[in-house]
Amino acid sequence: MEDFRRYAVYFAPRDGAFADAVASWLGWDPVRGVAVAHPDLAGLPMPVADLTGEPRKYGFHGTIKAPFRLAAGVGFSDLQAEVSALAARLRPVVTPGLRLAALKGFVALLPEGDEADLLALGAEVVTRLDHLRAPLTEAEVAKRRPERLSARQRELLGRWGYPYVLEEFRFHLTLSGSLGPAEVDAVMGVLGPWLAPLLPRPFVIEDLCLFGEDAAGRFHLLSRHALTG
Repeated sequence: MEDFRRYAVYFAPRDGAFADAVASWLGWDPVRGVAVAHPDLAGLPMPVADLTGEPRKYGFHGTIKAPFRLAAGVGFSDLQAEVSALAARLRPVVTPGLRLAALKGFVALLPEGDEADLLALGAEVVTRLDHLRAPLTEAEVAKRRPERLSARQRELLGRWGYPYVLEEFRFHLTLSGSLGPAEVDAVMGVLGPWLAPLLPRPFVIEDLCLFGEDAAGRFHLLSRHALTG
């Protein structure tokens, strides 16, 4: 596992029809580490492969701790052990369900209902595991376009390696790259009915999923750690 460039802690659905559908939509199965065929859906503004090119390499996921390099002297086994220990102390998070939405120019699934427990989970994972993270390089900071961030987001980027944490955290499950307003509407019009019977109700985050980024930039599910606190 030491050959992965970066690691991340994500939500990813457990095996089932929902997991199969969203893996097919994005065209990448992070569990098996293979490309999968896209669904044949009529009415989309462009091929599914073009709609999903940006998020495909990550696999279907909800970010809890964004991708990071390991600190000097930290190995994958150290990271895995700490994620497992943390998961054993934290409770699952339950919301009523997921809804399809437009979010800053892309299509995503967002949790319904009160997100206080989600925010708390995110804060615990980000802060408790941060000693395992290598400091950002200048190039990594520049990639986050700090000139476009608020003062608070720049502060969070410097302290925790990612600007959208703590009170800035918004859990979401990305389904497309950046699209124009008309394209967003068209995609939602097709995806909504296709996904509706598969969306989990309630929606439960019951694991911390440890992902790794390979040399080609594709993310793989390395281990799953049940939230049992």
